[in-house]
Amino acid sequence: MTKQTFDQLQETLHFDKLPNGLHVYVLPKKGFNKTFATFTTKYGSIDNHFVPLGEEEPLRVPDGIAHFLEHKLFEDEEGDVFQEFSKKGASANAFTSFNRTAYLFSSTMNIEDNLETLMNFVQKPYFTDESVDKEKGIIEQEIKMYEDNPDWQNFFGLLKAMFKEHPVGIDIAGTVESINQTTKDLLYTCYKTFYHPGNMVLFIVGNVEPEKILQQVRQNQENKTFPEPEDIQRVTVKEPTEVDEKKVVIPMAVNTGKCLVGIKEHRHDKQGEDLLKQELSIQLLLEMMFGQSSENYQALYEQGLIDDTFSFDYTGEYGFGFSVIGGDSKNPEALGNTIKTMISDFLQQPINKDVVERIRKKKIGYFLKAMNSPEFIANQFTRYRFNDMDLFHVIPMLEALTTESLQETLNDHFNVDTQMSQCLIVPDGEAQRG
Repeated sequence: MTKQTFDQLQETLHFDKLPNGLHVYVLPKKGFNKTFATFTTKYGSIDNHFVPLGEEEPLRVPDGIAHFLEHKLFEDEEGDVFQEFSKKGASANAFTSFNRTAYLFSSTMNIEDNLETLMNFVQKPYFTDESVDKEKGIIEQEIKMYEDNPDWQNFFGLLKAMFKEHPVGIDIAGTVESINQTTKDLLYTCYKTFYHPGNMVLFIVGNVEPEKILQQVRQNQENKTFPEPEDIQRVTVKEPTEVDEKKVVIPMAVNTGKCLVGIKEHRHDKQGEDLLKQELSIQLLLEMMFGQSSENYQALYEQGLIDDTFSFDYTGEYGFGFSVIGGDSKNPEALGNTIKTMISDFLQQPINKDVVERIRKKKIGYFLKAMNSPEFIANQFTRYRFNDMDLFHVIPMLEALTTESLQETLNDHFNVDTQMSQCLIVPDGEAQRG
């Protein structure tokens, strides 16, 4: 076991890499009532083309199969695993994102028992033809629910407009057609390839004793047999620099329209400190442009183009990245055009050092507050780890950002001519593709 101390945050992270390749991290939080644990694999919706372990030819699997696999792991020979957690006073959940699948629980009691349940059910797949067919109906209803959700359609409509080849533009849940192509054997193939301990991270944060927890995990893993870890061969695609479509309009049964503006990252090979710097820089720049204290936000609000649903964010992962800006609007077309104009105007102005310092302090304050949440830490830590970033380096990186480096990122990322797309949700009858 190794320990890493972060004096600025007054945190000590305990780490052990087990013989089977599993990375285990424990962050003790004395005085906290709730403990949070995540068991995460570096496998998500974009991993739909890969070479299965033990084979030589690449396999293209149905879209949405990572999400399907997440659903199926909660069912074992004895029934629903959720009930096991509930009996032990824990709340359990799971999620599938573009590049990871996480299984988690939070609890104030029976931490060791719940941790045992978490490790065991994730590492004991049980699929039958009958249970897979039954699950198809459940996920089909979930997909139809997403199809009727204007926010979901707005977001993935934007991604499809931005990305031509990269699978990030494919709905995480897949389609009804792709789900019906999923089989028990395909699920086992994906599990065998991506759920090896060497491709996973176990993270526990809360009022726990690190050595005791690590010893429990070691013993649990020693009692199981795994093949030697192998490098996973993912098939990547060449994504064009420019967006696929500049504007998409989707008619839906809504009273109020929606507008999302996306800016596609053209430098998508960054990892580690470079990616962390990129992410924090763009988030800071977005806050400068469209935060509630900005002139742009006030102007948009006074013009009646936005309401309290307006937001912005940057997503950066190895292989893809994008900024998203927007929300509900009575005039989504005007909102999209105005956002584009505001970004263009911002690009022509020198960055205000005083504004940078104010927003830097604001973001550091938000981060310090978030570090009091075990849920935030657990969910963010693994995402950072899979990108070779460090959650505990956020504040030093924020402090290191300069006006000059921000100006460079601004000019590089916010290209409104070739990197920008818009997706508008409009009431039925008002749509025309532009």
